[in-house]
Amino acid sequence: MTGYALGGVDVPPVRGAEAVPELPVWRWEVPREGGRAEEAPGPQTVAEPAAAQRRPEVRHLGDRAPTYAAEPGALPPADPAALDGLIPDTVLEGARYGTYTLRAVSLRGDSARFRGEARRDFLLTARFGGGDDALVLVALAGGDRAAPGAAEAAAELCRTIAGAVGRSQERLAEDIRAGRRDALRSGLQRLTDRGYGRLRARAAELGLDEEAYTAGVRALLLPVDPECRTRVCFGSGAGGLFRLRDGAWQDLEPDGPSAAPGPSAPPGPDEDAEGGFRFRASVARPGDTLLLCSGGLAEPMREEPDLPAELAARWAEPEPPGLAAFLADTQLRLKGYADDRTAAAVWEA
Repeated sequence: MTGYALGGVDVPPVRGAEAVPELPVWRWEVPREGGRAEEAPGPQTVAEPAAAQRRPEVRHLGDRAPTYAAEPGALPPADPAALDGLIPDTVLEGARYGTYTLRAVSLRGDSARFRGEARRDFLLTARFGGGDDALVLVALAGGDRAAPGAAEAAAELCRTIAGAVGRSQERLAEDIRAGRRDALRSGLQRLTDRGYGRLRARAAELGLDEEAYTAGVRALLLPVDPECRTRVCFGSGAGGLFRLRDGAWQDLEPDGPSAAPGPSAPPGPDEDAEGGFRFRASVARPGDTLLLCSGGLAEPMREEPDLPAELAARWAEPEPPGLAAFLADTQLRLKGYADDRTAAAVWEA
């Protein structure tokens, strides 16, 4: 016997299907006390199911539609001897701790979908430790889509950083709670530099140019402790960090390649971009939304006002979007921007 038992679930009709005649519903006779049975009512028709909520749609912004289709086309070629290296088109992740909600996504760009190329961006989310001492790490990286080994470099860089964070979780959690910004900045810069050092060594082994076997990386450290609202971001290379506060976007890396779509946050003692390394440790306010992203999303956020405006409108609701809605939001398409997109957003209660 096959099939699924659905309890209390309205199943909407299949679109385009032929109309199905309504079926009668019979009720059993229930004996009353004294042996007399209730009168069984006649057949009743099944009520039409309530209208299903509209599903998230993949839309585009601007007057012109993008060149490529909105949905995946060709699959990347597969090597039967290396099937563990297959990369899915899209990865979704989410979590909720204390006062914040996390949503994260990495999706293949329209150009790669059309050409049957693998996603080159990489996303890693992990929780290290337990109880209030635990740390949540989000690391994302993206390389040049034309460079050989870009996907491998992005994955290796994120895993190297995550391994170092995991081994130092207790000290990092203590430094974050104590507000030791200088110690955090120097320690996180050292482990980021070590990650890039490993990439350079690996490039030499593969006979590749160092500039080809590399990636821009952004990482976010989120304490699980509900009493600690400090959020630490660090990284290097292409990418971006934005904050939605009071309905307006702030570019927290104002010295990026172009102006931000809104007011830029003034630099302060919690920010450092010297030598290409970026560091920011700040206290989140209730209602803030922090957006960390790879270059594929950071570029249109800075260059196309329609995108931040649309996201600000969608994220004005008091509740964070679910995973499906978050995917639809980050997949808003614009002509001329077809790279992979990887993003993590944090909503503060």
